[in-house]
Amino acid sequence: MKESLRRALAAYVPEPIEVDPEFPLAAVLVLIYEHQGRHYVVLQKRSEHVKDHKGQVSFPGGGMDSGDPDLVFTAVRETHEEIGVHPGDIEIIGQLDDIVTISNFRVTPFVAWLARYPYEWRFSDPEVAYLLEVPVDHLLDPTTLIPDRRIIRGREMVLPSYQFGDDLIWGATARMLTNFLDILAAAMDSATAEG
Repeated sequence: MKESLRRALAAYVPEPIEVDPEFPLAAVLVLIYEHQGRHYVVLQKRSEHVKDHKGQVSFPGGGMDSGDPDLVFTAVRETHEEIGVHPGDIEIIGQLDDIVTISNFRVTPFVAWLARYPYEWRFSDPEVAYLLEVPVDHLLDPTTLIPDRRIIRGREMVLPSYQFGDDLIWGATARMLTNFLDILAAAMDSATAEG
C-alpha cells in the first residue's frame, strides 16, 4: 500500500486555498502504519482544555509557529508534541488539499508513514484525551460514512462523517479524511488493475 499511495500522491496536485492573510496557518499529519497485514490511521480525541475544537476527533497537528521553516516542519513538530512520535520515525509521502476550518485556520494536511509499530505513544495530557487507531478498511466501508447534521453559522448543514465506535469523525477532519480516502481508493484500484 505504501508505494501505491506514494505514487498516487506524487501524481496528485493538492488544491491550495487563498485566504485572508490574517487567518493563521496550520498543518496536520494523516499518519499511517501497518500492523499484522492491516493499515491504520492515527487520530486523537482532543481534550476539553484546548482553546479550539474541544472534544473533537482530529489529526495530530496544529498552528505554525514563527520559528517553523515550513508547514511540514509544523506538522511533524506538533505531532511530536501532541502524541510523542519522534520526527525520525515519520516519513512524509505526500500532501492533500488545503482546507479552512470554522475557527478560520488554513490547514495543510500531509500524509505520512510511521516507521514502526507498536509505538510508544506519549501524548500531551492538556491537549489529547486519547488516541484512535482506526483501520483503513473500516473507513473504506460505506456503512461507516454517515450524515451528520450541524448548525454552522446559523445554517443547518448535512456533512459527511465517519463513525468509529463511540466517536464521530466530522467537520474539517472528515473532509481531509475523505480527500485521503479518495486518493487511496484510486491508488488501490490502479494497483489491482496492474495486477
